[in-house]
Amino acid sequence: MVNKKKSIYTERKSKNNQLKEIGYLEEQSFMKQLDTQATGLSELEAEKRLEKFGLNEVASQKPIPWYILLIQAFKDPFIYVLALLLVVSAATKDFEASIVMGLMIVFSAGLHFIQEYRSQKASLNLKELIETTCTVTRDGVTKEIPMDEVVPGDIVHLSTGDLIPADARLIWAKDLFVNQSSLTGESMPIEKFVQIETEQEPSQLTALDLENLLFMGTDVLSGQGKIVVAKTGKNTLFGDIALQSSQSRGETSFDRGVKNVSKLLINFMLVMVPIVFLLNGISKGDWMEAFFFSIAVAVGLTPEMLPMIITSNLAKGAITMSKKKVIVKELNAIQNLGAMDVLCTDKTGTITEDKVVLVRHTNPVGEESERVLELAFMNSNYQTGWKNVMDHAVIEYFNENRDEDCLQNVEKIDEIPFDFSRRRLTVAVKAGEQEIMITKGAVEEMLKVCQYVELDGKVVSLTPELQKTMEQVSIKMNKDGMRVLAVAYKQNVHGSAVYSIEDEAEMVLTGFMGFLDPPKQSSITAIQSLHEHGVNVKVLTGDNEIVAQKICNEVGIEVNRVVLGTELETMDDEDLMRATEEVNLFAKLNPTQKSRIIQLLQQKGHTVGFMGDGINDAPALRMADVGISVDTAADITKEASSIILLEKSLTVLEDGVLEGRTVFGNMMKYIKMTISSNFGNVFSVLVASAFLPFLPMLSIQLLVQNLIYDVAQLTIPWDTMDPEDLMKPSKWGTSDLLKFTFSIGPISSIFDILTFILMWFVFQANTVQDAALFHSGWFVIGLITQTVVVHVIRTKKIPFIQSRASLSVTISTLAVIAAAVLIPGSKFGTFFDFVALPTSYWKWMILIVIAYIVTTQVVKDIYIKINKQWL
Repeated sequence: MVNKKKSIYTERKSKNNQLKEIGYLEEQSFMKQLDTQATGLSELEAEKRLEKFGLNEVASQKPIPWYILLIQAFKDPFIYVLALLLVVSAATKDFEASIVMGLMIVFSAGLHFIQEYRSQKASLNLKELIETTCTVTRDGVTKEIPMDEVVPGDIVHLSTGDLIPADARLIWAKDLFVNQSSLTGESMPIEKFVQIETEQEPSQLTALDLENLLFMGTDVLSGQGKIVVAKTGKNTLFGDIALQSSQSRGETSFDRGVKNVSKLLINFMLVMVPIVFLLNGISKGDWMEAFFFSIAVAVGLTPEMLPMIITSNLAKGAITMSKKKVIVKELNAIQNLGAMDVLCTDKTGTITEDKVVLVRHTNPVGEESERVLELAFMNSNYQTGWKNVMDHAVIEYFNENRDEDCLQNVEKIDEIPFDFSRRRLTVAVKAGEQEIMITKGAVEEMLKVCQYVELDGKVVSLTPELQKTMEQVSIKMNKDGMRVLAVAYKQNVHGSAVYSIEDEAEMVLTGFMGFLDPPKQSSITAIQSLHEHGVNVKVLTGDNEIVAQKICNEVGIEVNRVVLGTELETMDDEDLMRATEEVNLFAKLNPTQKSRIIQLLQQKGHTVGFMGDGINDAPALRMADVGISVDTAADITKEASSIILLEKSLTVLEDGVLEGRTVFGNMMKYIKMTISSNFGNVFSVLVASAFLPFLPMLSIQLLVQNLIYDVAQLTIPWDTMDPEDLMKPSKWGTSDLLKFTFSIGPISSIFDILTFILMWFVFQANTVQDAALFHSGWFVIGLITQTVVVHVIRTKKIPFIQSRASLSVTISTLAVIAAAVLIPGSKFGTFFDFVALPTSYWKWMILIVIAYIVTTQVVKDIYIKINKQWL
């Protein structure tokens, strides 16, 4: 899988370089390379290219048919073991055991199938993003064609609202404004030019930075343009994203954990069962009975309810999270959320508001100014062209903070629309007896047309000293992550109601406006809580590093170093792996670079979550152990996710992390309790087999005991966890499991042997004729101790006093105790060869159970002191 991913990174890098080359070519050379011309391709040539390059479509993931989901529900190592035991039991006519195991298989697989099927049905299927028409010129004729029929070399005409159909080079533009946020995460619209305007070195740029390139998956916000298609379908940058997003998720932390635990348990069973079989066969001489008993031991050793306990735990977690506005698409994602120790997140919309707001309005020397706000409002409010996000931000801020009546009797006279050569917009209004021409725009362009400055209500000449001061104010606002515009005015220009670009001269600069996509207040507390719960938050964004670093500092993410996408391209895996451990902010990233960072974090042993909502986040969402998006995200993004938030908030995610840890904790309770108990039982059976003239318990009795215990454990998913046990990420570990088993398991054996001694010497159940009394005595104590010890193991604290189990677990425990007490003397018990126990037995039983609980508590305290952990 790693090699496959490396090839994707290499291919992505190659596509990026190819597009950069196209951007830097002279237009004539580029047209010649694509063998096209201003009148477009001929229809015949277009047909040939369509056959050669294929339809202009990208990969998508199809819904999994219900019958495949049903088959996948049975793909579990424990189900395989149960199926084998079922077949062996049926072949040896042990039909009771066959029925029990068959029910376990059906319940476990059925529950898993139902939840997965509902989750898939609840999530939206991937829709075709590119499903409209576009305007092309072929044979000199301009016409509409389906977007999937566009080929390299086509001349495509663009206007406001159009989707860009392919990766292309711009050859003509008029006020062209493009939204590239789906690919870069950059919330601000991007202006496009026929020529490359940036003065940065080509090596410091990616294809997405070039102003003369346009990309599939983006759209036109305003203006017009004409492009020549360079790449279509799967050969586009968007095609890469779609391909990676449609691939199946790799093996996650949960998958690896279950697989390792499964292997451990199955290997343990493969070692112990033959020993039990040989020991019983040799000592008793009845090899058939020894075979049946070893099969029963195999069933007892196998936590046959594990698949069902895990699935019901996950299903219960999914239901709980749905009440907290979280849709779980993949059940396993719940536990991965609990195990997550690194959360990588996009910036826009997750830790920020995803909304541009006006945060500062200052005079030329950086002091707050209401005059600037008033002039900016009149400019934005009265212009009739396309209002960009900053116009809306000014209007919204003014309406929320100022009385609209303060600008009464304002009448619009004329306007000079925005264009990208001037990068300014002018509105002329009549306010009272005065005519005012108000202009706002990019700082450098505004300084070119200003000769005066307004300070403290006075107009003074713009001196070099003042200009230097203003530039410093603008630079400081930029460093604070703001997009800065300047505002200027000019009074009583002329008597005519018609204004022109020539009037934009000798203006008075009143100050600056700073815009920002601010951090959410909820993000600050949520990130602090995630840090407290052992989750390190890293920001992986396509946005620029200045803005991203400012936001990180405000929400409490420590940033000592920033790695840019251009730097990352030059780093090998070893260098980048070191950087992923030390760096919390990666900026100007493309989608594949985000995936690469996540993969390297996983190779370091981290369980990684990724949260994002843009199309550019889809590959990272698919790569992560748990991919998190929001319901307003693009379809391709939701399809790549395993969890969908109905609320764009890290606070909701924090709830999900705690729920995931609760699910994991409850699963580990069952696994550790069952394995240690089963280990103790088998050891007890080995001792009994060596010294008793009869079996310590019949195979059917073992199965009944096991079934009652397992049914009681079905309440475990509804148990509570101690708050301190939720503070750190939960990890699977077979070494810890073995350590726990060998520490706690022998306690069970010790008290089983004490029970054997009690039944043999005190109650004289020491002949074959009295075997039923022996069986009944061990059945009761074994079942009660096995169930009551749940309350000791479920917490680090003192059970019943410092920590209490949930009501459902308490009721199930009492039900098991009642069953253990009532079965031996009942008609139902006689069916399984149980007999009534003498009255004096019960005080011994209570004494042994209490001693067992106290001993387990003491060993638990010692274990925690030595190992510094429990569950």
